[in-house]
Amino acid sequence: MHKTILIIEDEPGLQLTLSDRLAAEGYRVEIAATGTQGLEKATKKSFDLILLDIMLPEMNGFDVCRNLRSRGFCTPVLMLTARGEVTDKVVGLKLGADDYLTKPFEVIELLARMEALLRRSQPFNTENLTDQFSFGGLLIDFKRAEVLKNDRTIELSAQEYRLLQYFIRNRNKTISRQELLDKVWGYESMPSTRTVDVHVAWLRQKLEDNPKHPQHILTVHKLGYRFQI
Repeated sequence: MHKTILIIEDEPGLQLTLSDRLAAEGYRVEIAATGTQGLEKATKKSFDLILLDIMLPEMNGFDVCRNLRSRGFCTPVLMLTARGEVTDKVVGLKLGADDYLTKPFEVIELLARMEALLRRSQPFNTENLTDQFSFGGLLIDFKRAEVLKNDRTIELSAQEYRLLQYFIRNRNKTISRQELLDKVWGYESMPSTRTVDVHVAWLRQKLEDNPKHPQHILTVHKLGYRFQI
């Protein structure tokens, strides 16, 4: 089945380049030229992936991503930005973007990142998981993809939720950062493992009673992480 991609980008030349190349690769493509138009399309129709520029008319990409995630939409978002500052990338990821690519970029790299996002957005293997799992005042409902802490809903990004699922499935095991990149992010290789550390830190902030002294998501020195209950 052809995957449907929403491109939210205001530059006509890039719209044409991306839509033509993606169509040639077998994707179905729709385009929105403003943040407002993109948000409307993304919330009214199902897409497999969203390519989202940051600098957009009417509503910037950060606000589009924030709005989508606050409404519960988990469609993978790959941000396209001319900005190279680390803070902008961190903000995008923290708002719920799944990956980012700085302009100018090679289309072949874009395609590789898209494929990785689409692979990991497939229904997660819940083998050996019951419908619910609880620990430390937390309840994870796998059927509803919902996390409760002391009966209060905890908002996790799609990537944070997948990371938590992987930890639970592999509890009490030491997991390397590279394994997490492979299995959760879908990357076969990556020059830096900082992405894993950042997402683990965010997960601790939301789930642990004392994130600075975690009781469940533990760092194993020089090896990776271990989840225990």
